[in-house]
Amino acid sequence: MLPLRTLLIEQPAEAAEPTGYWVPNLPVTTPVADLVRWAKMRWRIEHDYRELKHGLGLDHFEGRTWRGWHHHVTLVTAAQAFLTLRRLDPKAPMPA
Repeated sequence: MLPLRTLLIEQPAEAAEPTGYWVPNLPVTTPVADLVRWAKMRWRIEHDYRELKHGLGLDHFEGRTWRGWHHHVTLVTAAQAFLTLRRLDPKAPMPA
């Protein structure tokens, strides 16, 4: 007998057909609100990765040593953390 699985389908009210599908491997008892939140989290992860590569230079390292690569990745990660904290800070001034 096959295990029971959940299929999460996204269909906005104005769409004629579904725009997204997810088959989570979480227990069937997982609340739907959690499934939706985690499915939408993928967009944030992809956006952050794109920002790391293109905006902060994660893919610009051309060295040959592990130590140099480690320093480069550490600095890029620190810059990403700083930008994330600035984005989430409710008191930070926003550009007009």
